[in-house]
Amino acid sequence: MSRFDPLLAARALWQIRVKKRPFVLSHGVNARCNMRCGFCEYWKETGPEPAREEVFKLLEDAKAFGIGVYNAWTTEPLLRKDLPEIMAHAKKLGLITSMVTNGKLLYERAGELKDVDFLSVSVDGIKNYEEIRKMKFETLLKGIKKARDVREMQNKGPILMNCVLSGKNLDDIEGLIELAKELGVKISFEPVHEFPGIASETWNDIGIRDEEKFRRTVDRIIEMKKEGYPIINSRTYLRMVRDRDMAYKCRASGVIINVTHDGTAEACRVQHEPLGNVMRDGFEKVWKESAGRREKLVENCEGCLFFGYTENSLMQSFRPEVILNYEWM
Repeated sequence: MSRFDPLLAARALWQIRVKKRPFVLSHGVNARCNMRCGFCEYWKETGPEPAREEVFKLLEDAKAFGIGVYNAWTTEPLLRKDLPEIMAHAKKLGLITSMVTNGKLLYERAGELKDVDFLSVSVDGIKNYEEIRKMKFETLLKGIKKARDVREMQNKGPILMNCVLSGKNLDDIEGLIELAKELGVKISFEPVHEFPGIASETWNDIGIRDEEKFRRTVDRIIEMKKEGYPIINSRTYLRMVRDRDMAYKCRASGVIINVTHDGTAEACRVQHEPLGNVMRDGFEKVWKESAGRREKLVENCEGCLFFGYTENSLMQSFRPEVILNYEWM
């Protein structure tokens, strides 16, 4: 995390390495989105939103299971009016809290996020942002500035701007890094993952097709990391992104457990295959009964470069440069 906490690190190691259970719960706290991005499928997965009491129970069970970090995401957490109560309950249980938002409602709700320890906002460019996200960049920037100011008053950590590198935004990247420095926020990068369920026309439009330009862009990110810009990724990871190198031992499913809005546990967002329902059966039972399934999923996976999965896997493999230079969760 951005501020090293030896006690938290010890708890995480005990949970992950000794008890062999995940430490992070990444939760689809709702099933609605206020965007319709062509490269995303999550907004298509509609369903009833879990009641607040159901989420409270889920959090309590997660805590008993040994979870130490609660991450609210997909589809758009800020669409839940009761999100502040949910995050407050997580904090009351002693969990570190984080949230991922597309930022569309950030200006309106920035003052309600006092119980969110780590706030991540999707920012996929500047000039080309509106083309990618169908929302004006000025709207997003206004929300980020307000959230930054509110969090400074609340003595919270910096905001993270997460940028997915694609064929649409490579010309924006250096300016985006400069903007992060100017705003006093952090920034992260990961390459777009071409999920098979999305139409090939979408990937031909937004996918990375100019490999040489992509490599030059990532090399510049690495240079700016060395120059002290607020890039949270490790240099090891960035080189892997540049080279499309997925030759690492994936430990993501042993660090992070994904749970969808209906309680379905998944090993990871790439495999997107159900392991069981934790709302119905509890974390303990689902984790125990899915052991063989999880092993097979990892064995058969072709790999990915999602930064949360790759960086955490490299950390669990005790890669020194990653441990020293990766700054988030």
